[in-house]
Amino acid sequence: MTSSQARPQTLVGTQVAGRDQAGSLVFDATCVAPLLGLKPEVFMEELKRGMVYQVHELGMEEDSGRTRVTFRYRARQSVLIVDALGFALHVG
Repeated sequence: MTSSQARPQTLVGTQVAGRDQAGSLVFDATCVAPLLGLKPEVFMEELKRGMVYQVHELGMEEDSGRTRVTFRYRARQSVLIVDALGFALHVG
């Protein structure tokens, strides 16, 4: 496996995000970048350029406390479901 590849199932149970002072999720580029086939430094550059983007969906009712985040880069995408503490519950 090269550094630009990741096995999503290995991230389940791993803390992939934290919270900033405003309470927003902040994802670890070393976890997310390989899911899109990128190195972390390239991921951050592309994020700043607007080439990597994300969509957040907050869980309701039985999914309360969970967040689904879809990261997209060109034709690639990865979906992470995290709990309130930023631990990955599902990676796809």
